Amino acid sequence: MPAITNFLNRYFNKEQPKPPPPISTGSAAALLVIYTLIYVVPFYLSSTTRPSRTLSRDAPSVIRARVTSVSLTCVICSLITFVILTSQGRATNGAALHSMGYWPLGLAEAGRTLLLTAILFSGPLYETLLVDGGWRKWLSLHSVSSLFSEWIRWRNIIAGPFTEEVLFRSASVPLMIIAETSVTRTIFLSPVIFGLAHFHHFYEFRVTHPHEPVLAGLLRSLLQFTYTSLFGAYATFLFLRTGSLLAIFVVHAFCNSMGLPRLWGRVEPSSDTDDDAEDNEDRDGGKSDLKKSKASILWSVVYYVLLVGGAVGWWKNLGVLTVSSNALVAMKI
Repeated sequence: MPAITNFLNRYFNKEQPKPPPPISTGSAAALLVIYTLIYVVPFYLSSTTRPSRTLSRDAPSVIRARVTSVSLTCVICSLITFVILTSQGRATNGAALHSMGYWPLGLAEAGRTLLLTAILFSGPLYETLLVDGGWRKWLSLHSVSSLFSEWIRWRNIIAGPFTEEVLFRSASVPLMIIAETSVTRTIFLSPVIFGLAHFHHFYEFRVTHPHEPVLAGLLRSLLQFTYTSLFGAYATFLFLRTGSLLAIFVVHAFCNSMGLPRLWGRVEPSSDTDDDAEDNEDRDGGKSDLKKSKASILWSVVYYVLLVGGAVGWWKNLGVLTVSSNALVAMKI
């Protein structure tokens, strides 16, 4: 009897074949390409946003119009993703909002991922805050107030990072998840599309710098594609680990404010502090030149030690500082 019972249990309770995912990885990638086109193409449909030799992309009118355009794009694409996630009972509204990183907000995750990224930027932070004296601006809150008074900073630190993360992470990554794309492909496929979205800057560079060699523009765009793709992979990894749109926005804004780290060359104060050095040189009869040279060597040594140490510290804390109960996928670090 036990043998018959076990047979019947196995027969009637056998696992049913797993249904296919609602969309394929190819369909998800195609949607990401469509999202990218909706994001970029409107820039060139209007004379208000289209760059020319007489109108820079940094003009306040162009920035305002482009921010309005990409904000509308983010709303449309996010709604499309939300409908796909919730259609046919695939997910509740709450589950869809979670997979898009809106809830929970992830304040703790934002703090930890910012700390992790700051560790990676230990060298550049040392150069910016101490060598260049940037700590004075932070104490006076100048760096904060300038976000709301300078259009370029507002675009680079607030509007750009937020809209890009909404579109290329919040609205895009959940599509890869429901397509059951592997974690590795999700981390590296969507950022490539994110990087390609910046290739239109080559056209803008050619328009605004017609006398520059084509090769210079291509190399410039290739460099931008490389670091935006690498950052996109990092942001996608953080998004999957934390499930927080806020966290990746904060990290993106921080990275934009820091720029690319120095990988070679001597560390010296920026032009803002050079004026003080020139005053000292006038008073000291040129002695400050020797002091400045010695100080520059010391600053450089400390910088590159921190640069390497920061990379090691980032790698060692990558798992600890990104672990979260709100993770979108299971991932072992």
